[in-house]
Amino acid sequence: MDEWARQQKAERVTFLPDGNGDFSDGMGLLVGKEDLGFGKRSWRYSMLVKDGVIEKMFIEPDEPGDPFHVSDADTMLEYIEPNVEKPADATVFSRPGCPHCARAKGMLRDAGIEFEELVLNHDYSDRTLRAVASATSYPQVFINGEHVGGSDDLEKWLKTKGTARQRSAA
Repeated sequence: MDEWARQQKAERVTFLPDGNGDFSDGMGLLVGKEDLGFGKRSWRYSMLVKDGVIEKMFIEPDEPGDPFHVSDADTMLEYIEPNVEKPADATVFSRPGCPHCARAKGMLRDAGIEFEELVLNHDYSDRTLRAVASATSYPQVFINGEHVGGSDDLEKWLKTKGTARQRSAA
């Protein structure tokens, strides 16, 4: 559980393990997952608890396999605050010492868009960049599944799409 929390970079979330399944069993959500190569496991769900009282639960539908439709963070966040703009999912493929990469990262920071950076020959190779972006230049920026392109492309994208920070300042 601790490793999962670290991997998710979830500093502001409390992870509560249920190692022997007592809590899940008490909730009626302990199920056999032998068909997936596991033993007894908790059925997937998310739960909003306030002052020890369950306010809302999103329980996955009873269907074969390991469904993951409604117990995700986005569903819960939508319930908690339906009108808030979701943060962008952004990734920058960069190369060490690249001034265009530095420019793109600066534009993303200025726009208030958090991003993950993948560094050439550390996190990926040229082959990966060609396979993913059909590109050989740096940086290559992806936002919400869209291949934006290099730093000039990002500048145009930011002017066209705008960000929540830019719209609220207008």
